[in-house]
Formats: sequence, C-alpha cells, structure tokens
Amino acid sequence: MFDSHELRDELEALKGDVSRLLNTTSEGIFDTTRNRAEALADQIKAALNELGETLGEQEENLEGIMSERPITSLASAFALGVVVGFMLRRH
Repeated sequence: MFDSHELRDELEALKGDVSRLLNTTSEGIFDTTRNRAEALADQIKAALNELGETLGEQEENLEGIMSERPITSLASAFALGVVVGFMLRRH
C-alpha cells in the first residue's frame, strides 16, 4: 500500500521546508522591525533637536524680558510662588 520509509522521508523534507520558511520569515520580520525602529529613532532625534533649538530661542527671549524689567519679573515670580504655595497647602 504505502512505504513507511517514503512517508517518513517526505515528512522530514516537509519539516525542513517549514523550518526554513519560518526562519526566513522571522529574519524578515526582525529586519523590518529593526528598520522601522531606526526610522522612528531618527524622527525622535530630529524632533528633540528642533525642540532644543526652540527652547534655546525662548530662553534668550525670556532673558531679554527679565533684563528689561527686573522688578516686574521678581514680583511675578513671587506672586507665582505664593499661588503655588497656597495650592500645595490645600492638597
């Protein structure tokens, strides 16, 4: 009817084919995932660089405002401190 050795050989060959297919697929998925992660990391780095530049510009603007109006800046900081103190005391 059927040869058990032949069937075993066919099953072993099929097992090898499936194993190679799964390894190839997992490697492809790994490479794709790594490439996407690297692209995302590059986007995050670019966004952080842009944020750093913007914060640097705003820091310069704030320093200019504070040097032009030191008493107003000091009074504003004091008032903010009092408000934050009251808020923290309630909670």
